[in-house]
Amino acid sequence: MGLKKALVDRLARQFADRLAAGPMGAATQRALLLAAGLSAQHARNLPDGSPLSQAEFSAFSQWGEDGIIQYLLAKSTIPEPTFVEFGVENYVESNTRFLLTHNNWKGLVIDGSQKHIDFVKADPISWRHDLDALCAFITRDNINDLIARRFPGPELGLLSIDIDGNDYWVWKAIDRVKPTIVICEYNALFGTRVEVSIPYQPDFSRLTGHHSGMYYGASLRALCRLGADKGYAFVGCNSAGNDAFFVRQDRLRGVQPLQIEQGYVESRFRDSRDENGKLTFASGIDRLRLIQDLPVVDLPSGRTLLIREVLSQELA
Repeated sequence: MGLKKALVDRLARQFADRLAAGPMGAATQRALLLAAGLSAQHARNLPDGSPLSQAEFSAFSQWGEDGIIQYLLAKSTIPEPTFVEFGVENYVESNTRFLLTHNNWKGLVIDGSQKHIDFVKADPISWRHDLDALCAFITRDNINDLIARRFPGPELGLLSIDIDGNDYWVWKAIDRVKPTIVICEYNALFGTRVEVSIPYQPDFSRLTGHHSGMYYGASLRALCRLGADKGYAFVGCNSAGNDAFFVRQDRLRGVQPLQIEQGYVESRFRDSRDENGKLTFASGIDRLRLIQDLPVVDLPSGRTLLIREVLSQELA
């Protein structure tokens, strides 16, 4: 199974690469989607309680989210096959494109760039499937109305949040829909010990927040507390260490809730940049040191403190 899975995973990855490079023949598309479909079958057939890493494969997702989603579909109860994803850019690489094409779900994607949304609307995927694409810069004040344009609620199958900044505050604000599955980006640099998020700024941008790109989002513990308050169980992270997965507690079937320390994954990617936008490849704790003098909100107390004050143990 391991060799077979590696082969189909590689073919599935080629599908996304070829799509990004330009048009390809219908026969090639069918062959590569078939390969991704075999990986999806493997993920769905995993035993109950399997680690999320065993399910991972990537057809369109940046990392292994496509496989994790397929696994969670098989291990939870989902009344409505619908999704919302925002921060999708041109939707060539995303968490829900395979869900749309393989499982034929209905969806809404949102991005702040009109150029990206025009690309999505011109893509045949927009007429072959029930997909709406909306251009909007997301804030905690407009997110409910944006979602309600397509899905008035309360049921939603899956919500994917990846806006490189105000993720915690936007998820906290969402109350029109109650998805079965929530995927939310976390900042692994903040570790597992503290509940922190960057302060809410309606116009926040990751690269203007700090040139390194390391200053964004919330800690995993903050998202897990928020998820629990909303009725969600934390079920793990992807092996890249940037996406956390949550399932509604009343919809859990074959997946086990995890403690934060059990499910946390440290990120290893090295995408830090200098003042000129050039990659510096900082790794480990050096990434946190780049932003140690910037503010975060200590969520239990509500106080705004410097990162070096909140994470003094980690920086010592």
